[in-house]
Amino acid sequence: MKIRPKRGVVVAMLVAVAGAAGLGAYRLGRVQAAGKLPTAPVRSGEFLVVVRCRGELKARRSVQVSAPSNVPELRIVSLAPASSAVKEGDVVIRFDPSSAKRQLLEKEAELKQAQASVDQAMAQARITAEEDRRELSMARYQVERARLEVSKQEVVSALQGEESRIDLGLGEKKLRAQEATVALHEASDKAKIASLGRVRDKAQAEVNLTQERLAKMEVKAPMSGVVVYLPNYSQGWMNAKPFKVGDQVWPGAAVAEIPDLASLEMEGKIEEIDRGRVQAGASATVRVDSLPELRLLAKVARISPLTQMTWEWPPTSSFRGYAELQKTDARLQPGMNGSVDVVVERLAKATSIPAKALFTRQGRPVVYVQANGRYAPYEVKVVARNPDEVAIEGVAAGAQVTLVEPGTEGEKKA
Repeated sequence: MKIRPKRGVVVAMLVAVAGAAGLGAYRLGRVQAAGKLPTAPVRSGEFLVVVRCRGELKARRSVQVSAPSNVPELRIVSLAPASSAVKEGDVVIRFDPSSAKRQLLEKEAELKQAQASVDQAMAQARITAEEDRRELSMARYQVERARLEVSKQEVVSALQGEESRIDLGLGEKKLRAQEATVALHEASDKAKIASLGRVRDKAQAEVNLTQERLAKMEVKAPMSGVVVYLPNYSQGWMNAKPFKVGDQVWPGAAVAEIPDLASLEMEGKIEEIDRGRVQAGASATVRVDSLPELRLLAKVARISPLTQMTWEWPPTSSFRGYAELQKTDARLQPGMNGSVDVVVERLAKATSIPAKALFTRQGRPVVYVQANGRYAPYEVKVVARNPDEVAIEGVAAGAQVTLVEPGTEGEKKA
């Protein structure tokens, strides 16, 4: 007995077949109409597997520009423009010299007064010494005269001879007293002059110190480079801002620094999951956000042994890698943000496509290849990835692959 299918079942099957055919024709029409989709060629050649890290440029070597350590009342009156180029010996910072000039005038007046006192004491000592020499000469004359009278003792009376001996004794005593007075005056005058001399020397030292302080009111660049002003923490860490004109500076404070542009390196944050893949000595490429056309070759010089915490919120911790630039550019400055691509593997011969050209279809990686006016899906095998490209197998080099999946919202926007 032959069983015939029911009419309703047959009709449903015909409708399903017609719908599938219509959907296929619709999709085929859309794929054929997708000739305006952006495409990219499949590239063949060396493929670099990289780890991309964000970071900023820093200088390994820099010289600080500090305020004088022994100068009080420092207030900034002028600064070289921030991030400006300076040459060695150029004035970077000027402090207000009015207080030092006033102190210099006072110290110079004290020095003149002390010097006048010394000159007066020396003149008085010369006068006293001259009087002492005259008195001493007179005393010696009296002694010699008394000795002469004593020598006449044999020809004069005994009474006159006794008087002469008494006069000789008195004269000798007076001479010794005068000699002691002369020595006392000399010692006293010498001590007085020495004391006044010390006062004068002290005043001279203070004048010299004030002159040195006045000379330090201009701070010059110790080397050629770019001036970067440091934060002023006098108002607390939360309100710290770079030093500016009008700020009061404490003695010895680090106001600015001049980095050595030849020692620039990129400090990047390496995530813990990538730490095992990055090794010191690996080749790298540095890009700077503000100079997108610039690509700089570098090499990973060192990696921090431990993770470091950041001040951003939420706080994160990561390793720090330092890529030394093999060649610098005059436009580079410390603090510029950028990225560093560390090469962890090289594939000498690989077929690669842009990362945007890889899609997923039914859980499998596919690319859409342009052929005969339409885009056909091809399943591929992913060999390696980096942030910009994907190394694949399954598509020949030179083929054109779409960067937007046909029939998606992205195509409509295109």
